[in-house]
Amino acid sequence: MRALIVLALLAGCSSSPPPDLYTLAAIPGQAASPGATRSVELRRIGLAGYLDRPGIVRSNVAYRLQVSDRDRWGEPLGGMLERVFTEDLVARMPGTAVFAESGAISTHPDVILELDIQRLDADASGDVVLLAQVAIRRDTSNRPATARTVRLSQHLPSASTQDLVAAMSAVLGQLADRVTELLR
Repeated sequence: MRALIVLALLAGCSSSPPPDLYTLAAIPGQAASPGATRSVELRRIGLAGYLDRPGIVRSNVAYRLQVSDRDRWGEPLGGMLERVFTEDLVARMPGTAVFAESGAISTHPDVILELDIQRLDADASGDVVLLAQVAIRRDTSNRPATARTVRLSQHLPSASTQDLVAAMSAVLGQLADRVTELLR
């Protein structure tokens, strides 16, 4: 009996503490005046492979990734980006229905929005960098999609994971501002 208690205590001591879970958050932005766009479908967001992992990628400097062992995303990053970016757009585009392709809503949208996130981490100077390609296709037009590459950054006030995630949320909000301008 005593041996079982000792083994149970040793097993409890050797387990690592649970990870800290984080989520991106929508950032309030300036609501644009209502435009002609009544509905926007956000296609599944493309995500660079190095970001697509449970551990939070802190930086990509000097050909080396720094990924946190203890700090993890609370949900898959691709789905979280879609959810938060949709919320960011809804706040900026009153009167426009914004929905994600991967969601339960299906309709014939005025605009199809495609995003490819190529970078979302801290650089050597301590800034969070978001590099994304944006394509906007008006469904009623035969014109090719409008495409842009957008690079945004936000300074990190500290090295904490909470500040890193807040800065990532901020650059995602800045991207929503840019996309709203393109849609208007």
